[in-house]
Parts: sequence; structure tokens; C-alpha cells
Amino acid sequence: MKRMITKSGFTLVELAVVIVIIGVLAAFAVPRFRASVERSKAAEAFNYLSAIQAAQERYHAKQGTYANEVTALDIQFSAPKYFAVGVVQGDSLETGWSLTLTRTGNAAGYGEYTVTFTQEGFDTENSTITQSEDINPMQT
Repeated sequence: MKRMITKSGFTLVELAVVIVIIGVLAAFAVPRFRASVERSKAAEAFNYLSAIQAAQERYHAKQGTYANEVTALDIQFSAPKYFAVGVVQGDSLETGWSLTLTRTGNAAGYGEYTVTFTQEGFDTENSTITQSEDINPMQT
């Protein structure tokens, strides 16, 4: 009687098919993951600027004008980790203001972009994040 010797394991073709499947799944997942991470970093800017907007409105109610510096506001908010904070701008701080945050560091391939808020809220005209709507947490 001959004993049948059975070999166990995977063939090279089976391994190649598995590697191709993993590669295809990674090709779809990695860009979505990078966009999701960048969207969470952009949310930091929107959160910071929303807090500044609310503090500016409180300052305006008390003083009759908007503050010309973030440090003059009634909030203790640390500077954003992934954005450089600009200066408060406005032709007449009695009627309006604007503040722009600029993305610093590696932006996951999206390049440098800005987020601008005014007394009205998110400024789509002066913000460059609208060019990359997949990372805009407001999806405007």
C-alpha cells in the first residue's frame, strides 16, 4: 500500500490573488482615510473660529466694537495645533471683522489651505478649503 503524501499550504497563485485583493482594497481605503484625518484637522480650525466668533459677539455687545486681538476676548483657548492664526482684520471694527487660519505642515496632499470666519460665520469667498470639499467639515 502506498501512502498518499498530502502537502498542505498555499500555492503561489493563491497568494498572488490574495495580495491583489488586499492591494485593491487598500487603493480605495487609504485615500478615504487620509481625507477623514484631514477633515478632523480642519474641524479644529472651524471649532476655534466658532469660539472666536461667539467671543467677538459678546465683546461687541459689551464694548460696541469688535476686538482687534484674540487675546482681548473673554476666552482661554489654546492656539490650533495644525493651523497658524492670522490677525483680526476689519476696515471698521465697529461693523465687522475677519480672521484667517492657515494650514501648516503636511496637509495629506491637499496643500496649504485657509479657513476664514467673519462676524457672519464661515466665509466661503475668502476661504480656500472650499476647493477641497471632501475635507471641509461643514460640507458647504
